[in-house]
Amino acid sequence: MTTQVAQLNLPAKRSKSGFVYTLRRIPRAWIGGALVLSVVLAALFAPALAPNDPLEQFRDGLSQVGTPLPPDARFPMGTDHLGRDIFSRVLYGARVSLTISLIANLIAAAIGTSIGLLAGYYGGSLEWILMRFTDVLLAFPAVLLALGLGSVLRPSIPVVIVILTFITWAPLARLVRSQVLIVRENVYVVSARAVGAGDLRIILRHILPQIISITIVWSTLSFATIILVEASLSFLGVGVPLPQPSWGNMINEGQSRYRIAPWMILVPTIAILFTTFGFNLLGDAIRDALDPRTSQRL
Repeated sequence: MTTQVAQLNLPAKRSKSGFVYTLRRIPRAWIGGALVLSVVLAALFAPALAPNDPLEQFRDGLSQVGTPLPPDARFPMGTDHLGRDIFSRVLYGARVSLTISLIANLIAAAIGTSIGLLAGYYGGSLEWILMRFTDVLLAFPAVLLALGLGSVLRPSIPVVIVILTFITWAPLARLVRSQVLIVRENVYVVSARAVGAGDLRIILRHILPQIISITIVWSTLSFATIILVEASLSFLGVGVPLPQPSWGNMINEGQSRYRIAPWMILVPTIAILFTTFGFNLLGDAIRDALDPRTSQRL
């Protein structure tokens, strides 16, 4: 049976149990998963974990000379220039950043995978049109393109999601298209077409399962990039509008006070660092776990 499968050039499929077993044996998966899980739980349970309202300005949240208070028993991570609790703002900022990144990432993954599938499978003029549009987007630096769109459009959370989606899907579309060009020439795809299978059935049943792992790995790794771009937009004032807490907004508010209140910058920066580091480690581990050669080395 194995010989027949090899002769037909069928794709080697990893069982779910094999993937999970391999992933569990990669140390990066545990570290990255722990970091991501801690941030996700902090965002989900922010109302229960936050000691104060993130928008409330405490009268005793500033010193006698009007400067932010350093970390103490009441304010574990200090206060900002308006006397607001930074710990509470970081927790609620995690909700904003993760929600925006998750929605934008899912939409970008769906668009990029769909365009890559259509361009790679049909080819011809459709491929030319889709790939030239993709090339135009790839020609612009992502952050500069996002900044330009954010400057033209009115800043809001839906607008930020649209901008992040728009600048993110193009690299995945080109990657998926290159893999579809290879998969569509396999014997099992040609055989399905020969017996009269429709294009939609071939794409969904025979091609998509073979390239979906690329989308999964890309989505995990791009999560960190989207968080960084969202923070950059908020830092530059064209992202999440104030006074809603966002990690980028918090860094922006603390940049002019880093000498007297360095915690205003350090706390959200560390939150971004741990989150992006966790997603990068997890995505790298998932990529290795999906590679059949990894299980042979472990």
